[in-house]
Formats: sequence, C-alpha cells, structure tokens
Amino acid sequence: MSRVSARALDEAIAWQLCLDSGEASELERHEFQRWLGAHPEHTQVWQQLAGIDRQLAAATQAPARRALLRSGGVRRRSLHRVGGSALSLLLAVGLGLGLLAQQRPLGDYLADEMTASGEHRELRLADHSLVQLNSRTALDIDFDGAQRRLYLRSGEILVKTGHDDPRPFIVETDQGHLQPLGTRFLVRREGEATRLIVLESAVAAAPRNSGAERVIRAGEQVVIDHGRLGPSEAAPVGAEAWSRGLLVAEDMPLGQLLAALGEYRSGYLGLDPSLADLRISGVFPLGDSDKALAALPPSLPVRIERFSDWWVRVVPAKADEP
Repeated sequence: MSRVSARALDEAIAWQLCLDSGEASELERHEFQRWLGAHPEHTQVWQQLAGIDRQLAAATQAPARRALLRSGGVRRRSLHRVGGSALSLLLAVGLGLGLLAQQRPLGDYLADEMTASGEHRELRLADHSLVQLNSRTALDIDFDGAQRRLYLRSGEILVKTGHDDPRPFIVETDQGHLQPLGTRFLVRREGEATRLIVLESAVAAAPRNSGAERVIRAGEQVVIDHGRLGPSEAAPVGAEAWSRGLLVAEDMPLGQLLAALGEYRSGYLGLDPSLADLRISGVFPLGDSDKALAALPPSLPVRIERFSDWWVRVVPAKADEP
C-alpha cells in the first residue's frame, strides 16, 4: 500500500463526513465526483478510507466511525460542509467515544499491518526477512522490483533482514530512512521522533531530506528528530525483551515504566506526578501488568489504588505503611 499525502487524507475525511451526514446537496455531490476524478491519489485515499469501516465494524456502528474520523484532524474549513445538526450529533458522539481505540492516529487504520494494545505479531516477508510488531504498531509494506520498503506509522518493530535478496531494504518513518547492512535492529516511533537501536551488524541512518547519513553499529542507538541525527549512545539493556513478553528496566523512571505497561492493558493506568522520577530496576511481565504493578510497593514508597479493572492509579504510600 503506497502512502497518500496528509492533505488528500484530510480532504477525503471531510467528504466522508459530508456524504454521511445525509444533508449533502446535489451540488456538493457533483463537487465530490469532480474531486474524486481530479487526481489518482484521491481515488486511492477514498478506497483506503473505506477500509476503516471494515477495521471498526466489530467495535462500533457508523456514527462512532464518523466520530473517530472527525477526531483525526479534519481542517476547520472543511467542516462547513456538514450541517449544524449533524455536526452537533457528531460532537456528542465524539465526546462519548473519546477513548475509542485509545485515540490512535487515524492513519493507523489504513496500514497494511496493525496490532492492538497488548498484541504482538510476527511477519515473515517475501524476502524471508522477519518483522515483529510490538503493541499498538502500524506498518506499511511495499516490495517492488527495485526495493524492499517498510514504512512505520506508529509503534515499534524488530527487524531481522533476509540476506539473499539484492534489492535495498529500507525502513522509513516521517523523520528519516534507515538502510540495514545485514542485521537485526529495532525502530520505534516516539511522538515526533524516531529511535533506532542496532542489535547486530550496522544500519545507515539519515534524516528525511538530508544527506547527513551516519552508520550506527551494534550496541548503539540514535534518535532522529527535527531533521537531524542525535549523538550515538549505548543501546539500553534488554531493548528487544518485549519480543519475549518482558520489560527490562535498568534504573528506569517510574513514569516511563508505567507508560510502557500502559501499552499492554485496557483502561486507565495513572501515576501521581510526584512519583514520576522515582527509579526502579527489574524484569516485568508485559502480559500480566497487574503482576508487574504488584511488584512496585515492596521496592518503592507507593501503593496501588484500584477503582476497577479499568481504572488503576499508582499513588504515594500512606504514612503508616512500611
């Protein structure tokens, strides 16, 4: 699946809202047909957008889908196409479904491969490369006669490249492109940055639209953001442990630990801000976050507040607690 521009996606979302509102005029329908035929990319994104219906069919009805679409970043100037009453309905539904899909980017639902919270997936590609997808990951795969290309929309992948294919193997994100030199490596999206961790051999990394390429070797990591490559640093211990269902923490801030555990459970996992910088080390099971949370009080001055299975907070221990 080739990528479409953000502009085309926004325009398609706006047209979807307009046509689904039930209040589209004949003129608007005519304008839609003209937009659809104006560029091949418009037809492509319209077909991809239709896939959201299939992705969400098991979880929600059409109004909820439209609310999710609306939350994906429709430009304000496009919303005038939706009638006032329809827009009010969408806003009301959007509020009620604010946690739908845990606010995943809309583009994730257009990806070739996508994992849910707590899900891992292993893919054997056509060139015999092995790709493992971490929780909440979205990935596009584009192999042709000239190259083997992966585009990581969100989340994290662990890649072991095949060795018997002469085509270049490239992993891209919004921040840059990576070309492995026969290797195992991790790529993780972190907001507006990309982190590369090389486990074996080496990877040539370059920011998008820049010739500042640098080779990152086994045992090193680098962050790409704001059009530049950060300094090479030592790779963290156990960076690939998630592929075995484990989280290895070495003097890790508690806030970072809970953020990682939160990727593997449904509902709300909160942390009192005063505890965010506490440090902890250990090995925690990702598949049983309750067990991981239970391991915190013996090591740190914290307690677990459990309002329900879906609402859990880590807060300071009471004064009379050991």
